[in-house]
Amino acid sequence: MKLHQAKRHQVKLRLGLSGASGFGKTYSALLLAHGITNDWSRIAIIDTENNSANLYAHLGDFNVLSLNEPYTPERYIEALKTCENASMEVIIVDSITHEWQGKGGCLQIHEQLGGRFQDWAKVSPRHQAFIDAILQSKCHVITTVRSKIDYALDKDSSGKTKVTKHGLKEVTREGYEYELTVNFEMINDKHLAKASKDRTGLFMDKPEFIINQSTGRKLMQWCNMGLSIDQAIQEVEECTTIEGLRQLYSKYSGMQKQIQPIIIKRKEEIESNMNQVIDKSQIVEPFKSQSNATNSKS
Repeated sequence: MKLHQAKRHQVKLRLGLSGASGFGKTYSALLLAHGITNDWSRIAIIDTENNSANLYAHLGDFNVLSLNEPYTPERYIEALKTCENASMEVIIVDSITHEWQGKGGCLQIHEQLGGRFQDWAKVSPRHQAFIDAILQSKCHVITTVRSKIDYALDKDSSGKTKVTKHGLKEVTREGYEYELTVNFEMINDKHLAKASKDRTGLFMDKPEFIINQSTGRKLMQWCNMGLSIDQAIQEVEECTTIEGLRQLYSKYSGMQKQIQPIIIKRKEEIESNMNQVIDKSQIVEPFKSQSNATNSKS
């Protein structure tokens, strides 16, 4: 356990867009992604919405991975890995609702196991593996999620029970938005959005707005502030001592998971070079001793 000074590191964005059908989630996600990367060919969209992404082909040459049922967490994870292996810069998952409520999704898996409370012990780790795949991705990830009107039974002042509308509720496991860098709520069919969660401070408590490429560019400016993973890797590769590697591991505390394999590899290279120097000195030393002995006799 060790305290360290807080530092701002460059991060990969984890963005969410929630809203009812027809509110512009897919279109807004694509514009947001293009603002982030400025290259349509580096954008991939995992489409679970009946190939709806193809309706926006006129925007640019982005990539589409059509994901059909069963919508198991494992199939979503496989789709994410496929996009990562194709060197995409931004991955859009449109939408994650099917992983929770679709055919083969977590709710159906739970029901097939018996629908008992204890059956969640088998389902929850699978869902969490999907969330972890999003959070640990080496790409920027944008997820969309459907929303529905949330109702509840409340009592009025006279004690009578009535149905009350409590706004929109995201159709995925509760608490997902707290994992995100920013979560945008699409509030109507005019594509107006507002931030319901914002770690950047760029959008929270601001008037509703329409998401476009400039939104992505603002997020990238925020994202690129601080220490860079590329800078960390370069410093590790140029390091020549074991102690220096320890200092770099401490310096880039927020990136330790990403740089640990590179540090281990560099450590092995340094140790190998040190062993080669020792071996050479062991070969040279006897000759030095023999030369000194000859000189002393003469």
